Amino acid sequence: MSVTPAETTRMEPVESAYRVHILYRDSAGAIHSDWPVEQLRAAVDDEKGTVWVDINDPSSTGMASAEALLRDIFGFHPLAIEDALSESHIPRVDDWGDYLYIVFHAIDFEAKSIHLHPRELDIFLGTNYLVTYHHEPLGFLEQDRRNIERDPASRLQDGPDHLLYHFLDLAVAQFFPAIEHLDVAIDAAQEEVFGRPTPRTLQAIFRVKRSALKLHRVISPEREVLNRLARDAYKPITPEHRVYFRDVYDHIVRVHDLNESLRDLISGALDTYLSAVSNRTNDIMKALTTVTVIFLPLGFITGFWGMNFFAENLALHTPVPKMFLFLLSCLIMAGGTAWMTYVARKRGWF
Repeated sequence: MSVTPAETTRMEPVESAYRVHILYRDSAGAIHSDWPVEQLRAAVDDEKGTVWVDINDPSSTGMASAEALLRDIFGFHPLAIEDALSESHIPRVDDWGDYLYIVFHAIDFEAKSIHLHPRELDIFLGTNYLVTYHHEPLGFLEQDRRNIERDPASRLQDGPDHLLYHFLDLAVAQFFPAIEHLDVAIDAAQEEVFGRPTPRTLQAIFRVKRSALKLHRVISPEREVLNRLARDAYKPITPEHRVYFRDVYDHIVRVHDLNESLRDLISGALDTYLSAVSNRTNDIMKALTTVTVIFLPLGFITGFWGMNFFAENLALHTPVPKMFLFLLSCLIMAGGTAWMTYVARKRGWF
């Protein structure tokens, strides 16, 4: 169900509206996919039911409404509410006794530009409810909502902790395609490095490196969050469902290992690029130096004699014909050049 606050005008874009979606499975097993927010307190008071409240607040217009809902209906601690309404938090889990406050990050990956954007998801988990709060639409939540609509009985009958497992599992699954695209991108960059590296190759390597670093900053704390959910005893998580979080933890560990391998490939590609550019520069300098050395005899002879063999004011007076001196100079220059070329080839300069 979508709830728009009074301060939101009709001129405001639809994507910036404050929305609340409520799915409720009552104690009798009936599924209500469009439960009204006005009756949310009754659903929360149903201890044998399961309630999922998804709050999408992409702007500050709905912050007051979201704060009132979290405070008045659920009675969350003001510090937890403040952390949920503000972004830029690292993934973590806080135990508030009757409920858990969890910060988890999903990703939005652009395959063409190799850009990775973390998306924060704030979660409140109770014994009979699950509240998700986010500022931007999250694809895996929409996917799970469609799955619940297709098969509501099997999705909600195991409680909110099992529903949370599905959310986290889908969020972690998004990392695998991102790592695969980054791996393909670094492979393409490596082929360019071994072929003919250009500054664009270096830019591509750094784009992949930035995305891998962002991925590392997200994965490392999330691994600790899932480890705590899988091993620590929390009231909202039943012992029989704790094993499911171990499965997600194994997935995040695998993602972490793949990301570490990817970072090693990036470092290797960067070192290879620098070595290839350095070797190319050395080859150019060697070629220029070789040419300079080969033509050194020509410069010496022409500079010493001046090469004015046919001028009227030639300072050199000799009975030897001027044409003979000119041809002899050309022969000496050609011989010197040939000899320097032979020495350079013999020593392997080119």
